[in-house]
Amino acid sequence: MGGALAAYYAMGGVIMLTIHPEYLVDENQRRKAVVLSLAEWQQVVEELEELDDIRAYDKAKSGPQESVPFEQAVREIGEGYGV
Repeated sequence: MGGALAAYYAMGGVIMLTIHPEYLVDENQRRKAVVLSLAEWQQVVEELEELDDIRAYDKAKSGPQESVPFEQAVREIGEGYGV
């Protein structure tokens, strides 16, 4: 069946993703499942992961902010990577 266009607002812009779903229907022609190409599915997953990151960032920024000196941040990041 026909194509569809999905979009969402993220970080001051609109990200658009064009997908072409096919629908599996029951004997009464009611939609029961959606089929996407593997490439389209991978695009959807990547966009959802990015959206999740944006939401986590927004949530972190909405809470109380604590300043950390640059040198301390670099040290802590290095320790996290075993440097």
